[in-house]
Amino acid sequence: MEQAFQDYYPDDLSYCYGCGRLNPDGLQIKTYWEGDESVTRFQPRPYHMAIPGFVYGGLIASLIDCHGTGTAAAAAYRAEGREMDSEPALRFLTASLHVDYLKPTPLDAVLEIRGRVKEVKGRKVIVVSSLLAGGVECARGEVVAVQVPAEFLAAYRQGQDESAG
Repeated sequence: MEQAFQDYYPDDLSYCYGCGRLNPDGLQIKTYWEGDESVTRFQPRPYHMAIPGFVYGGLIASLIDCHGTGTAAAAAYRAEGREMDSEPALRFLTASLHVDYLKPTPLDAVLEIRGRVKEVKGRKVIVVSSLLAGGVECARGEVVAVQVPAEFLAAYRQGQDESAG
């Protein structure tokens, strides 16, 4: 079975509320390639409500955000011709998030976020995404993601090791 982009994140970098597989209270989204598009599917829960029957806008922004950073990482590995489990790990953070809310998003539908890589340039990746419910586009977003410098990750990990010991 194919692994999601987020499943390749190192354990110590897998606690994000939106995409961290090790955050038991988080959304734990999973993103995969489907051709040149990235796809995340997510079933909102009743507590993701804005008004009865519709999804809270913050959830929509979170889904587009974490979908975008995961896609950015996968795109960077692709651009370098590397597997996602190869070192050094490539991690991306959001530099900019823009979301347009087009229609109310129903709470009872599986949400599908479809992303396309608009640009890969140096440490920056731009991902444009559409959030659909029942095939209807409800929101559209753009994430400008920047790669976390390897020296920052190394310093972070060294700090974690020192605090554990």
